[in-house]
Amino acid sequence: MGVILLVLLLALVLGGLGFAAHVLWIIAAIVFLAWLVGFGISRGEAAGSGGRRRWYGRW
Repeated sequence: MGVILLVLLLALVLGGLGFAAHVLWIIAAIVFLAWLVGFGISRGEAAGSGGRRRWYGRW
């Protein structure tokens, strides 16, 4: 009986970790896409202003 509970607990923990890792990958992809959009917008502003802006110019 104890072995069955241990195996079920292990399956629950590993399943939860897999789900959390999957969610983190989705969040990372969304953040990366937002970064790409922001980078593209800042490049567009630099080309229109006549001067070359650095990617760290707002810091």
